[in-house]
Amino acid sequence: MKFSFRQNVIFGLGLFFIFLSSILYAQTPKVPSSIQFAGMTIQLNDQAQRDIQLDVDALCRSERFFNMKLERVNLYMPIIERVLHEQGVPNDIKYLVIQESGLIPDAVSTSNAVGFWQFKKGTAHEVFLQVDGQIDERKNIAASTRGAAIYLKKHNNYFDNWVCALVSYQMGLGGAKNYFGSKYNGHSSMKITKASHWYFKKYLAHKIAFENHIGKFTSNQYLKEVSVQGPITVKALSKNLGISETELKEYNKWITGNKIPEGKSYSLVYLASGTAPVTPLLTSSASSESNSNQYSLPAEGFKNASGYPKITGKQAQPFESGQIKVNGIKGIQAVVNSTTEAFAEKIGIKESKFRRRNDLSKNDHVQRGHYYYTKRKKSKSDVPHHIVQKGETLWSISQAYGIRLHSLKAKNRIYKDEDLLVGMVLNLQKYRGRNEDIKIMTVTPVNQQASSAPSKTKANSSSKQEIQPKLNPVSNNITHTVSQGETLYAIARKYGVSVSEIQTWNNIQNQTVIKIGQKLIIKKN
Repeated sequence: MKFSFRQNVIFGLGLFFIFLSSILYAQTPKVPSSIQFAGMTIQLNDQAQRDIQLDVDALCRSERFFNMKLERVNLYMPIIERVLHEQGVPNDIKYLVIQESGLIPDAVSTSNAVGFWQFKKGTAHEVFLQVDGQIDERKNIAASTRGAAIYLKKHNNYFDNWVCALVSYQMGLGGAKNYFGSKYNGHSSMKITKASHWYFKKYLAHKIAFENHIGKFTSNQYLKEVSVQGPITVKALSKNLGISETELKEYNKWITGNKIPEGKSYSLVYLASGTAPVTPLLTSSASSESNSNQYSLPAEGFKNASGYPKITGKQAQPFESGQIKVNGIKGIQAVVNSTTEAFAEKIGIKESKFRRRNDLSKNDHVQRGHYYYTKRKKSKSDVPHHIVQKGETLWSISQAYGIRLHSLKAKNRIYKDEDLLVGMVLNLQKYRGRNEDIKIMTVTPVNQQASSAPSKTKANSSSKQEIQPKLNPVSNNITHTVSQGETLYAIARKYGVSVSEIQTWNNIQNQTVIKIGQKLIIKKN
């Protein structure tokens, strides 16, 4: 039987597309009959496998679109993984954000859910996300991931089953309770069938499609994360960071205006060249970009001294000049937020002298509740070491111990906040030798560690092995008991919040005097 030329061409093209399809199909991951998820074993019957495979095939069908999504995934995933780890949420939950928004920061659903993790405004406020005319943290990758973790942990406290908790992300806790009842509570394995909830099966499709690709995307750029506290304009930020305003706003769509307001710290990201720095691995010495910065194995025998900064004198009048000493140096406490110019005028010191004594720049503002020095700080502290905590800066450490900023930098051969690592043991008295490694301590996140102050706390029921501050399982608040020698500033620095936030949460108005044994609520977002 003979074929015409046209028939031969059509037949050849048909064979080619069959061949191409077979290659693409061969590259598409196959859905297994058993899969591990969040410490659970998930068994899939034949029909469930077929249902999930259809979704996997759809996700992988277009190589172009898959790779576009994968590029976004690999940019944001290091931050997502870090936040989930800090919040004590299984790493597997990270695939849910791909399902929810495809990592598009300003994605909006038909039900008006917004952002990376698709929060409605009311739910966003429940998990401590700021959504107002200036800021929408639903579009902030770190803040929204933390909010999602809080939401999921709250629901898992009821189910003790991450499958049920994950489905509750779509149905709400009430809907999930009606759907599952309590028959799966505490189970370490589950069977998924045709009748199982579609949302979890779609989640599994995303996990299977992406899990072998995350981290393998090769690029010479990554998202660098920095902490920013307002008030500061986007224009000033872009100038400080050396990037355009357009690029800054492209990766920080949570800034809805042209200014970051005061009141709290925000996680800001921007595209940087090179390879993303890895969170310090506690292995043999690993050098940073600077050959002089070297880190060693976890150090033992180091702990932070409690009660810093140490306040003495007439503590009932800390807002008046000449009444208190901060770490043995004459100082004062700010009663309101203000400029350095206004504050210096109020206390009768030249602004330039006030700024030098506190290592402040012209753009820095005085913050209510913080302690400032009216006499020159010292070249060393009366304690030998400090272990870096999350959110601290070289300046905040120098203020806490009353050591001049340039002395702190010189003693440790560290000159930029970006070079600080959580757990790093800084010298406060002696200079680090040229070939001496910087010690690294294993530091447990605040919401998982025991207080470094003398106060004692009971273990939270969600962590049977660790001593940790008391947590409310619904609000995720921390209850801190004031110990002897503690100040609001020291407590705020310990938990990475501001003094004004503690005052607001505890209805402490226009004063910072606290009593031993007083219970303070710390809201962790």
